[in-house]
Amino acid sequence: MSLIKGSDTKPELAVRRDLHKLGFRFRLHARTLPGKPDIVLPKYHAVIFVHGCFWHAHRCQQGRVPQTNSAFWKEKFLNNRRRDVRVARALRKDGWRVFKIWECHLSTPALREKSIAKVARLLRATQQ
Repeated sequence: MSLIKGSDTKPELAVRRDLHKLGFRFRLHARTLPGKPDIVLPKYHAVIFVHGCFWHAHRCQQGRVPQTNSAFWKEKFLNNRRRDVRVARALRKDGWRVFKIWECHLSTPALREKSIAKVARLLRATQQ
């Protein structure tokens, strides 16, 4: 597991590229914020997490529990989800808006465009 990348993954790079094309400017992996969000948009006081379906136990085909050593994986996924909730709560308490984009929502160009457009629309609609 030590070889698994935590940042600059393909889904994250795709989201960053699309947001940049839409005119959004952002920071990456702010260590000062809880959970080191993947993308931080200070102007909009918002953060975006690009979650891998497997690691964050999304309820899709990619988020299923492996059949070998399933007790370990169930516990790991449960802890990951609890951490995600805890981090999002802390960020919201500090006044940040939290967005999640799932890896499976980036799997095709049409889905990716739809997901990015939704986030962009929400960011612009409630700009401070």
